[in-house]
Amino acid sequence: MAEIGIRERILVKDVMSSPVTTIDENETAAKAAQLMDKHNVGCIVVTSKQGKPLGIITERDLVVRVLARNNQPSKLVAKEVMTSPLITVDPGETLSEAARRMSRLNIRRLGVMYKGNLVGLISSKDILAITPELLEIIQEKARIEGGKAIETIPEAPLAGYCDRCGHWSDSLEEVEGNFLCEDCKEELKSEF
Repeated sequence: MAEIGIRERILVKDVMSSPVTTIDENETAAKAAQLMDKHNVGCIVVTSKQGKPLGIITERDLVVRVLARNNQPSKLVAKEVMTSPLITVDPGETLSEAARRMSRLNIRRLGVMYKGNLVGLISSKDILAITPELLEIIQEKARIEGGKAIETIPEAPLAGYCDRCGHWSDSLEEVEGNFLCEDCKEELKSEF
C-alpha cells in the first residue's frame, strides 16, 4: 500500500495492490489455483494473448464453477471459469467512489486501468485496511476545526462470567486483564 500522505481525498492509486497476478485465458483452472496459492492472493485476472484483461477468477468462482459441479480443474480453461467482464476503475478516482461502485455492483474487487493497461487491483479488504486510520484522521480534523473533542459512543456493558468468582454478571469490567463483576471489583479494590 502506498503512503497516503496529506491531501483532502484518498485515491484508488493510494491503496491499490500492484502488480496484479494474471493468467492467460487458455491456461487451466488448476494453473489459476496454483498461481493464486503461490502468490497468496484471492483472485487472478484473466488476460487475452495481447495482455488485455478479460475477466477475473476468484476463490468463489473456483468453488462454484469447478468444485460444486465436480469438474476437473485440469480440464477447464480460465475463460470458462472467470467472471467477465472485469469491472475497472481509474487510479485517480476517489476511494469513496470506488467503494460505492463495489457496493452498488455487489463485487469485492475492481481492476485499476491506466491508459488501457491493468496497473493494479483494489479490493474491499484494501479499503477496510485503511478505515481505522481514516476515522482517526476525521476525528482529529473535527477536534482541530471544532476546538473540542468528538463525543465517543459509550461501550455497552459486557455480560458474561466473572473471571474471579465464576458468577454471571450483566456488567463485567476489565481490571488488569480479567473481567470482573461489581462485587469482585470492589473486593479487589479493598485488598489494596
